[in-house]
This record gives sequence, C-alpha cells and structure tokens, in this order.
Amino acid sequence: MINELLDEADRKMDQAVEHTVGEFGTIRTGRANPGLLSRITVDYYGTQTSLQQLANFSVPEARLLVVQPYDKSAIPAIERSIQEADLGLNPSNDGNVIRLAFPSLTEERRRDLIKMVHRLAEDGRIAVRNVRRHSKDAIEAEDVSEDDVHRAEKELQELTDKHIASIDEALSRKEEELLEV
Repeated sequence: MINELLDEADRKMDQAVEHTVGEFGTIRTGRANPGLLSRITVDYYGTQTSLQQLANFSVPEARLLVVQPYDKSAIPAIERSIQEADLGLNPSNDGNVIRLAFPSLTEERRRDLIKMVHRLAEDGRIAVRNVRRHSKDAIEAEDVSEDDVHRAEKELQELTDKHIASIDEALSRKEEELLEV
C-alpha cells in the first residue's frame, strides 16, 4: 500500500512539473513560439474555440510567427483574440494569413518576465510540496511499522527533491532564454 501511495505521489509531482514547464512556455521571449498562443480562445460562430483548432502555425523567421486560419472568415476574430490576450503583439493580416512580429524585449520587460517566471516556479514548488504533505499524511495513516513509515517518508522526500530540482532546471533554462539578446 505504501508503494502505491509513493507511485501516486510521483505521478502527481510529475504533473506539477509538467504544468509548471507548460506555464513557462506561455511567457513570451524575444523568439517566435507557437506555444505562446496555446491559451488563446476565439469566438468562432458564437463558440469559444481554441486557436490551435482554427489555424496552422509556422515560424519562417526567428522573430515572426505566421498564423494561417483554415477558415479565412475567422481572421478578424482571431486578430481580436490575439490583441485581447495582451501578449504585446500586434497582428497584421493580408487577407490570407496573420503575421505576428515579435519585437525585441526591453531590459525592463525582461526583468518583469523573469519575476513572473520565478513566481510560476515557486507555484510549481508549492504544488510539489503539497503533494508531499498529502502523501505524508496518507502514509502516516497506514497501519504499518514506524520503520516502514520512516523509510517511506525518506523516499517521499527524495521524490520531492528530484521534482523541485526539475523545476529549478527548467527555471534556469527559461531565464537564460529571457536574458538572451
């Protein structure tokens, strides 16, 4: 039973790390990245639809993202959704595709984004620690010897440390990416 609890904790911690890394992907760097648009929804014929279901994305240059809608009549709605997403991007269209030019980040904006990334990383660490706390409570509630509980808690702490290190590694990669000029 303790092994099942540890496996479940490992799975939940993996999910917390994946979520945090996914959140990092939504932070704009100086480069064009289709993942930045992953959360945008468009009012498409009265239904909120994910932009990824409505268009194809390509990155012809490092600072240019091209959004090619499957339905050309959706271009105004897609442009409006991108502007409302407050990503600091101004879409322009030629009737067939929407081009998003990524301007260089100012030093001040880079610092703000780094602070935001640090907050996201801390949220991820907190999520991992919460999984540890709930799992620790569940392990202590089991009817097993103190030695087994102590061994399981030690293993749980090792899992926690491993997952927090993963978040810290992803954080340092994202910081490097943001500081790159």
